[in-house]
Amino acid sequence: MKITLDIKDRNLNTFLELIGSLEYVSVSEEQEIPQEQIDEVNRRLGLIAKGGMKTRSWDAAKKDIFKRA
Repeated sequence: MKITLDIKDRNLNTFLELIGSLEYVSVSEEQEIPQEQIDEVNRRLGLIAKGGMKTRSWDAAKKDIFKRA
């Protein structure tokens, strides 16, 4: 079984030491990207290449994202 946990950065090392001391637990830091996410990125890249989707700079997107936060 696999689970995902969100651990605050300042507590990560302590948590990993604790969980790593349990002989029935293995710790892996690799994260798999779900296939549906890969497919969506490829779909969007195809649309961009064909001119079917507009893009904008990160600076423009960042301004829009953070003005709403």
